[in-house]
This record gives sequence, structure tokens and C-alpha cells, in this order.
Amino acid sequence: MIVHFTNARLIDPEAMTVEEATLTVRGGHVEAVGAEAPLGAELVDCGGKCLAPGIIDWGVKIGEPGERHKESFRSAGLAAAAGGVTTVIARPDTLPPVDAPESLEFATRRAADAPVNIRHMAALTKGREGREMVEMGFLRDAGAVAFTDGVRVVADTRLMSRCMTYARGLGALIVGHPQEPGLSKGTAATSGKFASLYGLPAVSPMAEVMGLDRDLSLVAMTGGRYHADQITVAASLPALRRAREAGLDVSAGTSIHHLTLNEYDVGGYRTFFRFTPPLRSEDDRMAMVEAVAEGLIDVIASFHTPQDEESKRLPFAEAAPGAVGLQTLLPAAMRLYHAGGLSLPQLWRAMALNPAKRLGLDAGRLVPGAPADLVLFDPEAPFVLDRFALLSKSKNTPFDGARMQGRVLGTWVGGRQVFGGAA
Repeated sequence: MIVHFTNARLIDPEAMTVEEATLTVRGGHVEAVGAEAPLGAELVDCGGKCLAPGIIDWGVKIGEPGERHKESFRSAGLAAAAGGVTTVIARPDTLPPVDAPESLEFATRRAADAPVNIRHMAALTKGREGREMVEMGFLRDAGAVAFTDGVRVVADTRLMSRCMTYARGLGALIVGHPQEPGLSKGTAATSGKFASLYGLPAVSPMAEVMGLDRDLSLVAMTGGRYHADQITVAASLPALRRAREAGLDVSAGTSIHHLTLNEYDVGGYRTFFRFTPPLRSEDDRMAMVEAVAEGLIDVIASFHTPQDEESKRLPFAEAAPGAVGLQTLLPAAMRLYHAGGLSLPQLWRAMALNPAKRLGLDAGRLVPGAPADLVLFDPEAPFVLDRFALLSKSKNTPFDGARMQGRVLGTWVGGRQVFGGAA
């Protein structure tokens, strides 16, 4: 199968360029950039729209096993394809958690239902209870790309240091959630005048700084590989910068919601805006955008967290946190592009190239030999988002009714079209 894309604006996150060129795909891989159409190739006229590496969404919650009514591998895969996400990095916070080779094997088999690539993180501790380390070596052999307890912080510092030491011997990556668990327990907003006015239980931004400082100290002590899943406050950035300058093997991510929304969006106690960590100040939001532009924060992800209506239609502090994001990641990212905060190559560096590099995946690039995981999209196309048109089983998005720009026109995984056109 040969596919030749013409009249495309190629977004290259490695070269940090956007240029008009052709792209040739053969046998599921990129064969050439800027070449003439091979004889017998299927021609795809991109109409001057953007062609980029498929998005790698790191930290997606899928409800199998235990919460299939919220999201299945099939529905998550369809939503991902419609959102230009070609590789999903699934979280282990299922019921029960993915904390043993058997549960990882089950998840891997079920993931075959999806039209996109799905790779799995495994839990860091058994049952995600923070008491005993999982069999990390066996899980890594079974295909786990990283280890995390998700938003449950391993409060036992000695256990966390042992996990990092053991992971270092395997070359495994630990993904931490920077929070001081005592301070953040039971909270739903960021402390300040707004939270006080609305009477919401709030946490200081320093809880994130304290959690990050602890984890980075353990990295310095153990020499482990570490990724902070969500950096959301400006006060965390100096510690992250010092760790990088000291040569520690540390990377960091942030959520598209923390890059595009702030604490005032909670107005009216709208529970679709309830997140963990909570939405921050506008100053913090802008600092995160600048940190991504600089490269201090490496990864942008949706942190797709499906919740059913019963979980969300509760008082704000009692509602389940999180939002679906597989289908809204790209148009939300276009808000940053149109506002001038981030260029298209900067966005795709954070949404495709950097996640692939950090997780050791052969993806995220537009070079000969790379997998033909591609998204064709129009960054200018306007639309009003209707949450009931999303393909996820759950519809909990903060962007319901919002005017957005950026529409996915086609998605290819391994050279095969999985969304748009004839898909």
C-alpha cells in the first residue's frame, strides 16, 4: 500500500518547521518527504491543510476493567482517532488496577479492539495502596512503558526511594503526581480570594511545590528516571529548572485544561471544571504556556478522565474530578496557537515528539522510516463543540458549547486511515 500526500503543510517537531511539501507512505512507514508520487500510489490532496505526526496522549483513563460504562477501549480508540491521537498511553487506575502481569495482559488483549495504538503504564505499588512495590521487572517484560499510582501519591518516602532505586536498575520510568497528600486531601479548588468567595475547600499551590521538591530530592538521591505528570503552578518551575541544570533525568508534563482554563472558569459551580489538581490562577496558566514554549515542560496531554453523569451532577466539592479530552486536545491546543502563545511545531513537540522520546516509542516524527501515524487537520476551521457529538461514552467536557477552532480531517495509524474520508 502506497499513499502519497500532496499540497500539505508539514509540521515537523524535530526540525521545528512548517513547510509545504509532499509525504510518501509505503508499507506503513514514511518513505520520503518532498518526493514525486510513486507509480500506483493512492493520492491524498491535503488542500493546503496541516499534516503532522499523530498525537501521543500520555495519561488516558480507560474504564476497562471495572468501569466499562464510562469508557471502553473501543470507544476510547474511536474518540482518539477522531481527535488525531494515534497512540494512547493508558493509566493503570482501573478497578482493579493494572498492577500484575496478568492484569496487564488482559488490558493489552482488550486494547486490540481500538483502531489506534494503545500502550500501558502499570501501577507503582500493589493495589495503588502505597504499601508494597509491584513486580516491576515482570511488568516491564509484559510491556509496561512506565510506572505510576496516578493521582494517588506514594506518601511513604522510604518506599518511594526504593521504587526509584529498583526502577533505575531496570531503566524504567516512574511517573509521579506532585502533591503533598495531607494538604491536598479533600480539596477542590486553589486557595485564594475566589475559592473563599465560593466557599470551596481549597489547597495552596505550595502543596504541588512540596510534592515536587520531595520527588526531585529522591531522584537526586537514587539516580532514577522521573516524570512529573502535571506541573500547574509557577512556583514549581524553579525546582524543575534546578533539577535539569543539575543533570537529573527528569521530565515534566501539564494538562491542556491547565493551559487553556483558569480558576474563574469554575464560576457557577460548574463541575465539568473540577480537576485534580484544581484549576489555577491566570498568572499560573500563563507561566505554564511560557514553560512549554521554553521546553522546561516537555509534554502536553489531555489527562482524559471519563466520568458518568451521576458522578458529576453533585455539589462541586463532591463531584468526581476530571474531563474527557481525547477529542478536544487538538482544538483546545489551537487556542494556544491562535493566541500566539505556542507555534504549531512547539505544540507537536510537546504532544508527539517528546512523549515518544521519553517513553522510548518509535513515533512522533516525519522522517523516512518512521511509522506513518499521521493527523491531517485544519487549524482555522471554526465550530461550536457539542458534548453529545463526542465519541467517548462519557460526555464530561468543560468545552461544551464553546466556540473552538481546529478540526481533524483524517487520521492514519501505520499508514491505514482510521478516521475521515474512507475510514
